[in-house]
Amino acid sequence: MLHHVEIYVSDFEKSVAFWTPFMKLLGYEQDRWSGGMNYIKDGHAYFCFLPAPREHLAAGHLRKRVGLNHLAFQGNSRAHVDQVAAWVKTSGYTTLYESEYPYAGGPNY
Repeated sequence: MLHHVEIYVSDFEKSVAFWTPFMKLLGYEQDRWSGGMNYIKDGHAYFCFLPAPREHLAAGHLRKRVGLNHLAFQGNSRAHVDQVAAWVKTSGYTTLYESEYPYAGGPNY
């Protein structure tokens, strides 16, 4: 069973500004601690975001490099997926495969 996913970010406060409301929409509770931020749902596996060590910032992030490509979450319903997608857009963020929404992964996916 998965215990947690740990993700290093280049701009911790900017990342928290996105992930906190996003994870709340998905039912996760935040738990900020001295080293980072955890997002926990129902006491199960959680996501931990940490500021990347300064010496690793120069490399930047590209999702197709070796390492984490993306996280996929399952919505409660199509309406819930639409609600989260709308929040992403109205909050000034971008989505992948916008022209294929909502079935970028194939029919009913």
